[in-house]
Amino acid sequence: MRDLNVLAPLTTLRIGGPARDIVEVDSVEDLVDTVRELDDAGEPLLLLGGGSNVVVADEGFDGTVVVVRTQGLVADVSSCSGATLTVAAGEVWDDFVAHAVAQEWTGVEALSGIPGRVGATPIQNVGAYGQEVSQTIARVQTYDRVTQRIVTYSADDCGFGYRTSRFKQEPGRHVVLEVTFQLRLGSLGAPVRYAELARTLGIEVGERVPSSDVREAVLALRAGKGMVLDPDDHDTWSAGSFFTNPILPADAAASLPADAPRFAQPDGRVKTSAAWLIEHAGYGKGYGTTAARVSSKHSLALTNRGGATGYELLALAREIRDGVEAKFGVRLENEPVLVGAAL
Repeated sequence: MRDLNVLAPLTTLRIGGPARDIVEVDSVEDLVDTVRELDDAGEPLLLLGGGSNVVVADEGFDGTVVVVRTQGLVADVSSCSGATLTVAAGEVWDDFVAHAVAQEWTGVEALSGIPGRVGATPIQNVGAYGQEVSQTIARVQTYDRVTQRIVTYSADDCGFGYRTSRFKQEPGRHVVLEVTFQLRLGSLGAPVRYAELARTLGIEVGERVPSSDVREAVLALRAGKGMVLDPDDHDTWSAGSFFTNPILPADAAASLPADAPRFAQPDGRVKTSAAWLIEHAGYGKGYGTTAARVSSKHSLALTNRGGATGYELLALAREIRDGVEAKFGVRLENEPVLVGAAL
């Protein structure tokens, strides 16, 4: 373990006050032991990976923050079953994606450039450009803080949905230790399902191209939206997309303006675009009056232009949420985890 002393530098927003204590763990054994000891002592606990999906209040966290830095990747590759990859929770997600593409293991290439650690991906069911991690996850090993046991969940038991899982639905209970992925072998990536990505690649939706081409195109698209971390670009000082795309009952979707995006869902509901709602409610790129502003590249990201406080960022989020609801009758839900604060 290594003592740390501040929270803000551990988050991609660079916002957040102090914790009572912050420790770093680099092995599964230390992670489990540390969490168990803190729970037994009744100490409030916050797990932190890459800090890319969290907003920490200015008051900080009155407890111990455990920073997960476990490492390791075990590969079992077969021409029949493909690549079965067990990856430690503390591994950098995009490093794993880059390695998979280089090895011609396909299925995660469209998830290139997403910040954070592997252990966070099943919690949010991370997705982008037509792929979700649930499509390739075989199982997730966790430490259950309630039963104090190590438990392995098959993909079917993970409760995956749009940006959610059983792990997110039971916040604080499950400590992800490692994630096992099942990827296909071959140089061609999975069929491209996202229209913007297909246009960028010069193909039709459903066609396949080398996974390395998909990764390159996705990184370029994300960079253009300020979604690839760059310490010199304040548009990347964010928690990624701050609001999830609303999934509405069919009648609610029908009441939106005719030009609002609509994507039919298997259960009869309709997904619409949070970015479209935000922009058409008057909160376009660059909106804001403090150091917390809407990204100049993407209206879904709320950014720290330098010196922003958690209060300023959450005030901006609240203004946008309430403004969208007043104009369209749709209440946006935040995607990042809020620590010590609420909308």
